[in-house]
Amino acid sequence: VRLVESGGGLVQPGGSLRLSCAASGFTFSAAYMSWVRQVPGKERERVARISPASTTIDYLDSVKGRFTVSRDNARSTLYLHLSSLKTEDTAMYYCVKGTNWGERGQGTQVTVSS
Repeated sequence: VRLVESGGGLVQPGGSLRLSCAASGFTFSAAYMSWVRQVPGKERERVARISPASTTIDYLDSVKGRFTVSRDNARSTLYLHLSSLKTEDTAMYYCVKGTNWGERGQGTQVTVSS
């Protein structure tokens, strides 16, 4: 399993970002995928989860209406569009296969600050 995230960065409150996760080494189109964020010293939070055919999508309550998860199975790529960003969204964001924390990418840092 190889997962490579990109797209993080520094953004002002209210701004937007799109994260991408390029997947390989497994049948992406058959896998649930998740985005999980972590801040040092705090518990990990699963931000979003999407089923293989995108028919079932779940979000953390605090990001509903602001974040959108999607996937392109033909490209084996997972996306997370973040909008109306808040300072409390600052975290390292990880792409995770299923809900198995052990199968994750290296993460991409999102920093929301003025």
